[in-house]
Amino acid sequence: MLDPGKTYNTAVEVTLEVIGGKWKPVILFHLTFGKKRNGELMSLMPTVTQKVLTQQLRELEEDGVVTRFSYNQVPPKVEYELSEYGWSLKELLHFMCRWPQKRGLSQLSRLREDRSEERGDLL
Repeated sequence: MLDPGKTYNTAVEVTLEVIGGKWKPVILFHLTFGKKRNGELMSLMPTVTQKVLTQQLRELEEDGVVTRFSYNQVPPKVEYELSEYGWSLKELLHFMCRWPQKRGLSQLSRLREDRSEERGDLL
């Protein structure tokens, strides 16, 4: 969430303030493929907790990146989609997905191995 009293020295800081963290980029990436309900997002991200997902969605909504649609029906139906502002992140999010492949890192385990080697960790 952007802090109006905070001084940002670069645009990268502002970007990371809005979309930074473990789950926000993942949520936004999934929303580039269309509206999603909470349960859909939970199934696409099986290791996120409901509490964290709800918190991240609220922050993205407060920052104007995500739009929440609540339908007046029983059972309740809520959907999330990228706002116009959020859609401006699509190219960045998809580039982030392609970046590891450009390095020849098609699997997360390989990325972790590379990090371990750089630090000199024992596997």
